[in-house]
Amino acid sequence: MNTSSSRTTTFTTPQRKTTSMCQHQPPCPSADSTDREAAHLVAHHPEQGWSLLCNGVLLFEDTGELLPDGQVIAPHRARVTAAA
Repeated sequence: MNTSSSRTTTFTTPQRKTTSMCQHQPPCPSADSTDREAAHLVAHHPEQGWSLLCNGVLLFEDTGELLPDGQVIAPHRARVTAAA
């Protein structure tokens, strides 16, 4: 007896609604703007290597970022070169 089902299960994830924690005037840059790192700190944990900004961005000490929508921004440290 074959008990397998021929139905295909599809999982859908509800769209995450991003709410801003920013109460500043003028408001801080949004998480999708190029200057998102200029937002105010909400939580700072240097012992763990991360900070939470009021626009919902997790900023890591290696300069990587995790945006509220789950997008990962690779570390982008400035390259330092020695003077000759």
